Amino acid sequence: MLDFEVDMQELTNIKVVGCGGGGGNAVNRMITEGLKNVEFIVVNTDKQALMLSHANIKIQIGEKLTKGLGAGANPEIGKKAAEESREEIAESIKGANMVFITAGMGGGTGTGAAPIVAQIAKSMNILTVGVVTKPFPFEGKRRMTHAEMGIENLMQAVDTLVIIPNHRLLLMADKKTTLLDSFRLADDVLRQGVQAISDLITIPGVVNADFADIETVMLNKGLAHMGVGYGTGDNKAQDAVRQAISSPLLETSIDGATGVIINFTGGVDLGAIEVFEAADIVRESADPDANIIFGAVIDETLNDEIRITVIATGFEEDENKVPQAKPVVETKRFSGKANNVVAEEPVIQEMPKADPLLEFDTESVNIPSFLRTRK
Repeated sequence: MLDFEVDMQELTNIKVVGCGGGGGNAVNRMITEGLKNVEFIVVNTDKQALMLSHANIKIQIGEKLTKGLGAGANPEIGKKAAEESREEIAESIKGANMVFITAGMGGGTGTGAAPIVAQIAKSMNILTVGVVTKPFPFEGKRRMTHAEMGIENLMQAVDTLVIIPNHRLLLMADKKTTLLDSFRLADDVLRQGVQAISDLITIPGVVNADFADIETVMLNKGLAHMGVGYGTGDNKAQDAVRQAISSPLLETSIDGATGVIINFTGGVDLGAIEVFEAADIVRESADPDANIIFGAVIDETLNDEIRITVIATGFEEDENKVPQAKPVVETKRFSGKANNVVAEEPVIQEMPKADPLLEFDTESVNIPSFLRTRK
């Protein structure tokens, strides 16, 4: 006779890996917000930044190479540091079914290390999702070039990738919005996406999905859309879903998506008709033959309020939405079924080293460490 009293986390293990300063900040934000049923890991070349992390697993990568002093905004050093610490990284994500990798692209550690972490995860047959930010335009051409190369490398190594351009944070801000609040908006995209998937799988709800459903939508799908919407009042579900499918923080939309995960979280007053109408808005935007995974969870703390998360893959991207850097990765396609993926490790070419005479070292600016380390 089977014993069904099993911790759901034993069946589906989700881990979030923050790479570099930006990734570490995102992890701290999720921990502070109380994200459940997820294990947090941070990897960094900067020993001081690791000391400020709330994650339960902290890995100082490239200890021999960098002596704990950081990557100096050089992605090649971040890459070599991660390669030096491959075994520790692999051990930290062992047993995971799904890994989210987050980083701020354009700096040294996050840009160089995130693709290596993704390679390791994929080689272990783990569903691997990247969520990264691109620099503000004022951070300079060199940093943006590094970011685009890092994104291209990461794209080749993950199953799906969500890109948040930092300049879009300005669209959500006004003169009273603090810098910390702006960055929290970007962190919330990752937090809510992870929360939605975790809730779908691990929390008993009105409608649940299983990990195989998630894998079907996200395995080897490339660029992804991950949007969150909130609503109150009579039209709360429709308002929230429209926010989620056209997030101002993202350059993507769900038009033509062939795979969609939509998760509703509402109070006990969550109405059937409003949920169905909101789901229909998603259906109309997606491909007619799209595989739509639907979930609904009741949160008794919510009153006349709804939160909707939409994750979409397999859509047609406009050319100006995809990084246009020259290919810097050689890779062979993944083959096999979801639970039997065979991956050839990508060969990542070296990135151009920073010119010390031209490179503006943002890490040297005398500002608080939680902003200084955001890469």
